[in-house]
Amino acid sequence: MHFLPEAIDDYIIEHSAKEPELLAKLNRETNQKVLQPRMLSGHYQGRVLSLLSKMKSPKSVLEIGTYTGYSALCLAEGLVKGGELHTIDVNEELFDFQKKYFEASEYKGQIKQYLGDALQIIPQIKSKFDLAFIDADKPNYPAYFELIIDKMNPGGIILSDNVLWSGKVVEKVKEDDESTKALLHYNKLLNTDERLETVILPIRDGLTLSRVK
Repeated sequence: MHFLPEAIDDYIIEHSAKEPELLAKLNRETNQKVLQPRMLSGHYQGRVLSLLSKMKSPKSVLEIGTYTGYSALCLAEGLVKGGELHTIDVNEELFDFQKKYFEASEYKGQIKQYLGDALQIIPQIKSKFDLAFIDADKPNYPAYFELIIDKMNPGGIILSDNVLWSGKVVEKVKEDDESTKALLHYNKLLNTDERLETVILPIRDGLTLSRVK
């Protein structure tokens, strides 16, 4: 979902950092071989994630929702030497796809893949996190937040994707639309939690930036 005119989107991409070669290859293969390629963070959002990670210089990153590994590789670009990125996804069919690109990158020793239910896996990860990225099933966004908030270091950053949900957050909600209901609750939760400072960025389908006080 793009909220800006296509010409403006194109201009923004043209005047932003270029997509690294490995990520461009991953982007192409995802669009050629994987269902729902629009779930990929993509060139522009990927550079935003990379820059935010570099600004934070995290020692430990948590990603909920790996998909094909594009966003994980972007976030890994900011890791300090010896830092780790933990990425979780429930789709076993994509595990080897992700692994191929992780191992082809310079971060292959720093990315730890997890396969299964993030609600079960997160409590088992002993690390405290400097940066977290939530981009998974929308009905569980509030539950993911409650699991990770106490695992964030002071000053840590929580990034949340798809928070504008194709504009549905400002439309009448259908009774059976659990994803939109969850996102409305989640957006309010982040905005009112006194442990956070939060802004929503109108990037693609909406990206929330929350800083843990």
